[in-house]
Amino acid sequence: MKSVWNGSVSFGLVSIPIKMYSASESRALDLDMLDKNDNARIRYKRVNEITGEEVEWKNIVKGFKKNDAYVILEKEDFENANIQKSKTIDIEEFVEETEVADS
Repeated sequence: MKSVWNGSVSFGLVSIPIKMYSASESRALDLDMLDKNDNARIRYKRVNEITGEEVEWKNIVKGFKKNDAYVILEKEDFENANIQKSKTIDIEEFVEETEVADS
């Protein structure tokens, strides 16, 4: 299973690496689309609208249209969009076990 968050918990000079995983796992049936004539799988292709040629994942970027041009966004743009985002969890206070509600 792939971790949903990687970072560290730190207090004082101590830093503990952490990986968070989802508490539940989807068990849905993964169905493929098939051609009813010969049961061959149907694939999605990433095709350039202008050339009609297939584009490899490594050559695909994300952007939004502004006026008549596209503004291309880099990975760093998405990371910087959330100012509050951090790769660390700071422990501010410890509480007694009896102070935590049982569920």
